[in-house]
Amino acid sequence: MTPKEVLALCREKDVKAVDMRFMDFPGLWQHFTIPVDHLKEDVFEDGLGFDGSSIRGWKAINESDMLVVPQPETASLDPFTELPTLSMICNIQDPITREDYTRDPRNVARKAVNYLKSTGIADTCNIGPEAEFFVFDDVRFEQDSNRAFYYIDSIEGQWNRGREERPNLGYKLRYKEGYFPVPPADQMMDLRNEMMQLMIECGLDVECQHHEVGTAGQAEIDLRFDELVKMADKMMMYKYIIKNVARRHNKTVTFMPKPLFGDAGSGMHTHVSLWKNDEPLFAGGGYAGLSDMALYGIGGLLKHAPAILAFSNPTTNSYKRLVPGFEAPVNLAYSQRNRSAAVRIPMYSPNPKTKRLEFRCPDPSCNPYLAFAAMLMAVIDGIQNKVDPGEPLEKDIYDLTPEELVDVPTTPGSLEAALAALREDHEFLLRGDVFTPDVIDTWIWYKTENEVDALRLRPHPYEFCMYYDI
Repeated sequence: MTPKEVLALCREKDVKAVDMRFMDFPGLWQHFTIPVDHLKEDVFEDGLGFDGSSIRGWKAINESDMLVVPQPETASLDPFTELPTLSMICNIQDPITREDYTRDPRNVARKAVNYLKSTGIADTCNIGPEAEFFVFDDVRFEQDSNRAFYYIDSIEGQWNRGREERPNLGYKLRYKEGYFPVPPADQMMDLRNEMMQLMIECGLDVECQHHEVGTAGQAEIDLRFDELVKMADKMMMYKYIIKNVARRHNKTVTFMPKPLFGDAGSGMHTHVSLWKNDEPLFAGGGYAGLSDMALYGIGGLLKHAPAILAFSNPTTNSYKRLVPGFEAPVNLAYSQRNRSAAVRIPMYSPNPKTKRLEFRCPDPSCNPYLAFAAMLMAVIDGIQNKVDPGEPLEKDIYDLTPEELVDVPTTPGSLEAALAALREDHEFLLRGDVFTPDVIDTWIWYKTENEVDALRLRPHPYEFCMYYDI
């Protein structure tokens, strides 16, 4: 869509307001709105000013002026606003130099794709994320100097089997038994269908929706793969639609990886493939039908996985999902069917166009622009340096002896450890000026000060259970 076409759409749909959206550094959509009469063709070139110092992880107060530059190809009608509103995703620029801002996550993703093209390896990186989330009926939480608690509830929750509901109909999903039961046990069918249909109406290509393993409303809605930047854009619309549809029904959604103790966490298994001239590059005659290029790409992912996780699993809560001994993919190995491996090669179809790598570590709390870019840079590094991924992990991880487990490296055990890995291993991210040193340093600083240290300083409620009577 061109600027002229956007303006024509506004007239055709009687749009009254235009919403400018962009991504902050950690990964939340931000926005401001202008009357439609203020959207002229020159706005698409000149941009609009705003205060960058108020955005997390961005400019200092003495250099706060920044520009949002709307991208016409991202225009869509907002399905939730009462006033007819058109939204557009924006790039961020410095108003003086007109350079793209290095800490704009969308800029990082765009540079990663441009770097891929510059290497001659491929011209397209397709990404297919499978984001999971929970739908709750009630959530309360608090943290003060003298108290801390959280409380969540769901009509589906196993813990509500004995609750007086006048009447309680008994269809409560047992822990880890939420995968694919039909209604009435699955009480979120209509809600997910509404989310799915609204996504389709907003231009997202939805492949399927279903209940996930967890009790208490865990769900998954899958999008068909798309080019890296487009898919990151779509993931932001995906979250926006899911949260607002839930709110329509007086429910709440979280993409927090591990909101429930003792049940499944929410991951975002991410499928990656490289293409050139519309031809897939990962199909071949090697293991699991992979090309040498794909195997080297796996080598890069596994080699750099601890550093990648600083972006793909960027919260302290992420590592309550990535725990050894459970179903989470903590083993830095690859396999054609073993879901406990960090990289899986799906074997559903012999069609070369479906050949891809599934990186199973990421979770939906991530900033998709940064996470997808980091994954691509690792794959490129593996291909350029012909990184050997080693032997595949074909055995059930739970059947391995302690001696065999020693040879299988695992993911970092905490956000602090992942940030330490990023500090030691980020040269591959700097190539092509994709991730600048400033981006790496700011990410490590922000996450350490605002999340790692913030959690470390606070007593945990369970510590009172363990230690109060000492």
